[in-house]
Amino acid sequence: MLVEAIKQLDPISRAVIQHRLSAIVEEMGEAMLRTAFSQILNASRDFSMGIVDRDCRLVAQADHIPVHVGALPWAVRALEARFGDDVNPGDVFVLNDPYAGGSHLPDVTVFAPVFAEGERRLWAVVRAHMGEIGGASHGGYNPSATEIWQEGLRIPPMRLAERGRMREDVLEMMLMNVRLPREVRGDLDAMIGAAHLGERSLDTLYDEFGRATVDAAIDEILDGAEARARSIVAEWPDGTYHGTAYLDDDGRERRDLAIRAAVTIRGSDITVDLTGTDDETNSFVNSAFANTQAAVAMALAYLIDADIPKNDGVFRLLDVRLRRGSLVHPHENMPVTLSTSHPSNEIVEAIIRALQHACPERCMGGWSRRFRMSITGQNPRNGRKFIWHLFHARPGGGASPQGDGWPGAGEWHSVGGIKFGSVEVSEARFPLVFERHEFRPGSGGDGQYRGGVGCDLDLRVEVPAYAHTAGEGIRHGSAGIAGGLDGAPHDYRLVTDAGVQHLATKQFGIEIASGSLLEIHSAGGGGWGDPANRTPEARARDTAEGFTE
Repeated sequence: MLVEAIKQLDPISRAVIQHRLSAIVEEMGEAMLRTAFSQILNASRDFSMGIVDRDCRLVAQADHIPVHVGALPWAVRALEARFGDDVNPGDVFVLNDPYAGGSHLPDVTVFAPVFAEGERRLWAVVRAHMGEIGGASHGGYNPSATEIWQEGLRIPPMRLAERGRMREDVLEMMLMNVRLPREVRGDLDAMIGAAHLGERSLDTLYDEFGRATVDAAIDEILDGAEARARSIVAEWPDGTYHGTAYLDDDGRERRDLAIRAAVTIRGSDITVDLTGTDDETNSFVNSAFANTQAAVAMALAYLIDADIPKNDGVFRLLDVRLRRGSLVHPHENMPVTLSTSHPSNEIVEAIIRALQHACPERCMGGWSRRFRMSITGQNPRNGRKFIWHLFHARPGGGASPQGDGWPGAGEWHSVGGIKFGSVEVSEARFPLVFERHEFRPGSGGDGQYRGGVGCDLDLRVEVPAYAHTAGEGIRHGSAGIAGGLDGAPHDYRLVTDAGVQHLATKQFGIEIASGSLLEIHSAGGGGWGDPANRTPEARARDTAEGFTE
C-alpha cells in the first residue's frame, strides 16, 4: 500500500501536506500563547511545538525556540524506550529530565500520540519553560547547585493522562513540589490543550489523505530537505576547521571555560567534534546530551537557506562526537539548568567560528549571550507571591553578509523567538516601574556590517525582593566574524542608598530593598567583515539613528 501511495503522490499533494504540517505546529503555538498562565509563556513565548514520528524523526516544527526543538527527537526516544506499545488514544505523557531527552528541568515536555487507521504514527509535542519548577531557588535556576536534585522537580517519562482521564495523583505530586501551583497547573493545561489541538488536526490530515499517502509525503519531505541541505554543504571546501568559544566562568573557581569545535567537511557530510571541550564542572553550566545535539543542529540550521524545512532530513548530514565527562556531555546527575542558554550559545559560536573559514558568506556575527534575572517578592496588589523573569532589555543580534544585526533581538539559542513582553502589562502585573527602556548606543560590534545594539533599562523595584542571576557575557562579548569586531559585553548594576553593586552572572540571593533601581546594559551583537569596508553612508546613518555613542 505504501509503494502504491508513493506512485500516486504528486508534487502538489506533497506540498499541501508539508504546508499543513507547518500550519498545525503554528496553530498549536497560537493556542499555547493565548491560554498559558505565566508571563514567561504568554508574554515572552518561551515554548516550542513539534511533530515527531514513531521512528523519532522530527517531521515539522514552528519558528519558536530552536534549542527546544532540536532535542525533541531524543525525548521521544526516551518515551518510546519506556512505554513501547503501551500507548493508547487519549493518553498524554510528560517529562523534563535532561538525561532523558529534556533540555533542562524548567523545560517541561508534553506528548500526545496520533493514531491513523488504528496504528500509532506521530507525536504532537509541546515543550514549554515553566516559570517555576521547585528546587532550592525560585524560578528554576540555582547558581549554587552542585547536583541536579538541587535544581528542581525531575520528571522521567511518565503517563499524565490515561485514555482521556487525567492522573490526578501524578498531577498533585508535581504541583506539590512547586512554589506557584496555580500558574504551573494553568500552563500544563495550556500545553495539554495545544498538544490535543495538534493531535486533532493531524487526525483530520490522515482522514483526508489516508495513512499511506501522509506517511509517503513525510518521507519525501524529509528526503527533499536532506537533498537541498546537502547541495549547499557540498559547495564548501573539504577540510577540518577549528573554532573556540569561551564561557566567562562556572560561578565558582573556574574561568574562561572553552568549548572547542573541530568541524570536518567531507562532500556533503559534516562531522562536529567537540571532544576537545573542557571538562564538566560542578556548576549548572554543563549541557546534557540532547541539549548539545540541539545546539549543533541549530548551528547547521543557521547556515542553510531559510526556506529549507528544519527537520530530520537536514540533520542527517551531522555526525556529532562528544567526550563523556566534558561540559557538553557530563556524567548523569550533574547540574545543567543554564545549558539551554549556555553553553548552547558557545557551542553554536564555536561552530560558526570554525566554518567562517569554509563559508564566510553564510556565517554571521555572534548573537549575544543571555544574562537572565528572576525577582521574587510579595505583590501588594493581590497579596500573592510573584516571580518575575527578566525578558526585557534584549541583547543585540549578530551582523551577517546581508546587513546589520537586529537591535534587541536576543540570543543565539532563540534567534528572536523569545520576545520581551509589554512594558505596560508588566507594570500592571508586577510591582515594577520601567523608568527607561531604549537601545544602547555603541554596543554593537563594528564591521562592514554592524552588530545589533543591546538595550539600556532602568527598572525600579517597588517592594522588598530578592533575585538570582543566571547567565553569561560580562567578560566575553558576542563574536565578530570575518574580520568584524566583538560586541560590547553586558553590564548589570543594582543601585541602592548604599551605593552601586555590579552584578555577577551567576549570583544567588541578591537582596533588593524597596525602591532600588536595577540598571541593565545588555550586550550588542558581533560585527561581520572588516570595519574599514563600512560605507560612510552607513556610518552617518548609525550616528543619525543613535546606534553609535
